[in-house]
Amino acid sequence: MSTCATVSRSLGEPISGTAATARTWLLVEQPGPWGARALTSSHLDPALGRALEAAAKGTGVRIALIRRPGRHADCRTPAVRRIYAAHTVPGGTWVRSATTDDPRRLLDLDFAALGRGDHRTFDTALQGGPHTGAPLALVCTNGKRDRCCALLGRPLAAELAASGVEGVWEVTHLGGHRFSPTLLVLPYGYAYGRAEAHGVKEVLHAVQEGRIVVDGCRGSSAWERPGQAAELAVRRAVREYAADVLSVVRTEDSVRVAGAAPRWEVTVAHTDGRCWRVLVAQGASEPPRPESCGTSVLGAPARMDVVAVRELTPAVLAS
Repeated sequence: MSTCATVSRSLGEPISGTAATARTWLLVEQPGPWGARALTSSHLDPALGRALEAAAKGTGVRIALIRRPGRHADCRTPAVRRIYAAHTVPGGTWVRSATTDDPRRLLDLDFAALGRGDHRTFDTALQGGPHTGAPLALVCTNGKRDRCCALLGRPLAAELAASGVEGVWEVTHLGGHRFSPTLLVLPYGYAYGRAEAHGVKEVLHAVQEGRIVVDGCRGSSAWERPGQAAELAVRRAVREYAADVLSVVRTEDSVRVAGAAPRWEVTVAHTDGRCWRVLVAQGASEPPRPESCGTSVLGAPARMDVVAVRELTPAVLAS
C-alpha cells in the first residue's frame, strides 16, 4: 500500500526544518475518538475548543489533545484530566503539570504570558507545579488527520508503552503526516520523524542527560522553519549536542532575485559567545506527489536547504 509516508521515505525527502512551531505547548488530556480538528471534534466541549483556539491565537501557544496509548473506550468525559504546559525556548525551558475536573478553567490562563514563558497563571488557575516525571514523548496518532498517523503512530506509541517507557502519550497533531511516525519530546521541544522504538528510547535517554539527538530530528518547535534547519546544521557542523545552548537570535530575508525561491540569513548563537551565520534556501521536494493521504492534489513540498554555515569572528560581531 502506497501512502504519503512511504512515498516520502522512498524519495529520501529531508526532514530538517519541518517541525511545528510553538514557543509553548498546552496539552489537554481527552480520551476517546478525535476528529480532524480535534479541539472541536472530540468529546471535549466544542464551544470550549473554539474558545481555546481563539485565546491561543497569535500568542505562541499551541494546544493539542493527548490520551494514553491503547484502546480508546468511548467514555465521553473523564472525571479528572491531566494538563501539561511546556515552554521550549532555550534558556527558559520548563514543563508544568496539573489535573483538573473542569477543563473550562483553562480559559483562566493568560495565553500571552504562557507564550512568553511565564507559567504563573497555569500554577494559580490549575494549581499546577513542576513536572517531575520522565520526559514527555508525544506520538501523533490522529488517523482522522492522516491515516499514516494511525497506521504508523499508534503501533509505535503502544510498543513504547508496553516496553515500560514512561511519559508516552498519543497526541492529536504535530504536522508533517508524510514523516510518520512523528514524535515531539518535551521539555526541549524537538520533533522527530520516521521514528522507531529503539531510536525514541535513545532520544529520551539523551534528553534525561541534557542532550539532543540530531539523527531523525525535524527541528525545535521554538523556531520558525529556517531557524530549525539552521540550528540543526550548526549542531552537526560543530558536534554540539548539549540542549539549551543554541538559540536562533536573528532571521533575515536574504537579497532575492525576482522569481527566485526565498532565502534567509539566520544567526545562531551559543551560550559560550560563539555565533554562526547560516544561509538557508527554500527548495522543493521533487517529483510532485500528494503531501497527505487526505488529498489527491499533487504538490512539491517545501524543504529547507542549508547552503552555508559560517562562524562569525569577533570583528564581524562588533560591526
